[in-house]
Amino acid sequence: MEQNTHRSIDSRLVGTVVELSPGKSRVTLCATADMAADHRGLVHGGFTFGLADYAAMVAVNDPHVVLGAATSKFLAPVTVGQEMAAAASVVSAEGRKRVVEVSVTAAGRPVFQGSFTTFVLPRHVLDS
Repeated sequence: MEQNTHRSIDSRLVGTVVELSPGKSRVTLCATADMAADHRGLVHGGFTFGLADYAAMVAVNDPHVVLGAATSKFLAPVTVGQEMAAAASVVSAEGRKRVVEVSVTAAGRPVFQGSFTTFVLPRHVLDS
């Protein structure tokens, strides 16, 4: 299946798509030293959230998908050097609205869970 959304994004920031099927994606991201929030290698949660958000967008896989809302739970810390893996699944689709559940693991344990409410727009969000 071909990826139809977020095609210009830098994979070093949000991850690499490793699986894509209708309504589902799997994306991985290696936590680098540039993502560290402190001297002990704690990775800033924004990178984990960004990975999860990207996985949600790819699961919807429409060129005009945008994020409308998100609920998230950070379950455990991520440290530099760990590979995070996000699994996303569209769990409901009503009209333009898609709800996507995402879980992220690192070092074999859950580190994040989120529910992303997305919308498929008729045209690019920057077009008026």
